[in-house]
Amino acid sequence: MQRKVMIACAVTGSADTPARNPAVPVTPPEIAASAMDAAKAGAAIVHIHVRDPQTTRPSMDGALYREVVERIRASGTDVLINLTTGPGARFIPGTDDPLKAAPGSTLALPAARVRHVVELRPEICSLDMGSMNMGGQVFVNTPSHLEAMATAIRDANVTPELEVFEAGHLMLAKRMIEAGHIKPPGLFQICLGISWGQPAIPEAVAYMSGLLPPDCVWFAFGISLYQFPIAAQTVLLGGHVRVGLEDNLYLAKGELAPSNAALVEKAARIVEILGDGVATPAEARQILKLSGR
Repeated sequence: MQRKVMIACAVTGSADTPARNPAVPVTPPEIAASAMDAAKAGAAIVHIHVRDPQTTRPSMDGALYREVVERIRASGTDVLINLTTGPGARFIPGTDDPLKAAPGSTLALPAARVRHVVELRPEICSLDMGSMNMGGQVFVNTPSHLEAMATAIRDANVTPELEVFEAGHLMLAKRMIEAGHIKPPGLFQICLGISWGQPAIPEAVAYMSGLLPPDCVWFAFGISLYQFPIAAQTVLLGGHVRVGLEDNLYLAKGELAPSNAALVEKAARIVEILGDGVATPAEARQILKLSGR
């Protein structure tokens, strides 16, 4: 029987990418328009970060999130909205005193990191399930902070997408499900190729997916040139797909992606070539056992 595969589109992210590809949306109107175009191309879910319109840098401004969400909802599309809670977790130790944060650190309290989720009530929000070295910085998500964030997300009736970058993150997520902080069986996103987490190789997809709780719904993605190979591997193993300009700026080798929609269209072709169908937002809600907003 043909399986329905959800495609999630990570629209902009927080990396310093707008200068590398002009298709990366920056302002709320650009982010919302790119998300809606991705939905028309086949994305059932859009994953949203916001950026400072003047600097293009990542932002935690609730007004920017509100404008993006309201524009998408006002468009009439039924695409599922997934808001990030990743900003507010980066730490760079000071050169002279490692206990003092150096410029570029963004550590914030759990309530600040989920405030926009509690206020806007999207269907889904991300929850990064552990700490790790990320490039030259530390990405800090302590168990106590994660428990506080997960509780606020649960109480807002939002489904957390549990982002796992390595096996230890996945095991912590399972423990938090067992403890009641997260509703079972959990919605997982396996994140591959980010320095210094699990590499974007088929063995990592198989290993990480093999550790997941029974009956959970899971996605996976690989960054950069691994985006589409990991998408294919994920479909073959029974998962769902994430693509988008947050993770990859290229449609093919040496060819910048002209839009998020183009990346979604390529992912949809992969799903269909492998014999499955692309899930609509309504079908995604059924798979995720979500009611409409």
